[in-house]
Amino acid sequence: MPSNKSVSDAPIVQFTNCRILRSHQLQREDLWVRAGKILNPEKLFFDEKGSADIQLDCKGSIIAPGFIDVQINGGFGVDFSLATDDFKSGIDLVSQKILSHGVTSFCPTLVTSPPSVYHQVLPQISIRDGGAHGAGILGAHLEGPFISKEKKGAHPEHCLRTFEEGAFQDLLATYGSLDCVRIVTLAPEMKRSSEVIRELTKRGICVSLGHSVANLSQAEEAVQHGATFITHLFNAMLPFHHRDPGIVGLLTSDKIPAGRRVFYGMISDGIHTNPAALRIAHRAHPKGLVLVTDAIAGMGLAPGRHTLGQQVVEIDGLNTYIAGTKTLSGSVATMDTCVRHFQEATGCSVETALEAASLHPAQLLGIEHKKGTLNYDSDADFLLLNDSLYVQATYIAGKEVWRQEALGM
Repeated sequence: MPSNKSVSDAPIVQFTNCRILRSHQLQREDLWVRAGKILNPEKLFFDEKGSADIQLDCKGSIIAPGFIDVQINGGFGVDFSLATDDFKSGIDLVSQKILSHGVTSFCPTLVTSPPSVYHQVLPQISIRDGGAHGAGILGAHLEGPFISKEKKGAHPEHCLRTFEEGAFQDLLATYGSLDCVRIVTLAPEMKRSSEVIRELTKRGICVSLGHSVANLSQAEEAVQHGATFITHLFNAMLPFHHRDPGIVGLLTSDKIPAGRRVFYGMISDGIHTNPAALRIAHRAHPKGLVLVTDAIAGMGLAPGRHTLGQQVVEIDGLNTYIAGTKTLSGSVATMDTCVRHFQEATGCSVETALEAASLHPAQLLGIEHKKGTLNYDSDADFLLLNDSLYVQATYIAGKEVWRQEALGM
C-alpha cells in the first residue's frame, strides 16, 4: 500500500468535530489539509490509500473561510495614506494584528492624496501571500482622487482631481504605477470616466463607484463599461430617491449585462448605516453584499486624535469624525464585529453572514477558485469560530497563525 508520502511529503492534518461552511451550508464533516490546500478525502482514501498524520479536535467549532477586507485604510496607529520611511513595517504591523479579527487577506486602501504620496507609497506595497507574518496582501485599493467634490466625505478637497484630455494617462501620472493596484474607486459622472473604466478593467483592475453624485443611468453606463463594485453603499452618494435612485438603484437594475454581478461594500458597524438600510440592501441584492471595515489608523487604539491621510480625525466612542466637524471618516470597527452586527441586524443565517466577508469579496476580485471558500484544492485559509461568531483561531495555508489565549484545542 502506498504511504501518504506518495504524493507529497507534507503532513496531512484532519480537523475533526467541527461544522464546515461549504456550498452555502454548515456541514458536519471533517476538514482535511495538506501543503496549504484543502484536500478531497475521497481522493486521499481511494486513490492514495492515505490517512491523517495529525488529528485536531475542534470541539464543535465552526470552520469558515478566512475573511477578506477590500477596504481598510489602516489601524493600530498605522495610516496607509501617509508616506513614511517605515511604511513597510506599518503595513506588516496591520497585517499581523488583523489576524485576530479573522482577516486572512486584505487590500490596503489609500484615500485621496497628492500624487507625491501615491508615488512614494505604492511602490512599497507588494502583493504577497499570508502566513505567520500576517494576512496576505491582494493589492491596493485607491479611493480617489477622481471623485465628486459634493460627496468628498473625509477626502481633502484640495487633492481632488478631474479627468482631463488623455484621461487614462492623467490617472497613470497621478498614481505613478498600477502594478500593485487591485481596486480604484471613482465617480462615474465625471467626464471621460468611461474611457478610464474600460482601460482599468482591461488591466484586470476592479472599478468601484463611490463618492459620487451619479444618477442611475450614469451608474448603469459605468457598469456596462466594466465597473463591478460600489464603495460603501449609501455613504458619500446621492440618497435613494424614488424617481432616480442613483447608484443605490444598481442593486435592482435591469440594465446589468448578462452574467455580470454588481457587488457593493457595506460598513456594518452600526454607525455608517442604519440597521434598516442594511436590511433593505441585503434583501434587495443578498449575493452582492461585501462587508468592509473602512477602518482607519485609530482602529484598535483609544479614543482621541488620529490621521486619515491629509486629515486629522477624532474618535469618539465608535464614531470617527474629521476633527471639528460631524463628517464621518472611516470606522474603527473590526471585521469580526462587522460580521456579528450584520447577522444581528438582518437576522440572516450564520452562513450568509460569513460569506459576506469571505466568498463575496473573493468573487468580486475573481479569486474565488482559491480564496473565500473551503472547496477542495482551494487555499487553506480558514477560521475556527464559536456559535456567536467570535474568532477562536486563524489559519493561513493550513497553519495556525493566531489563537485566542486560554482556549487550547
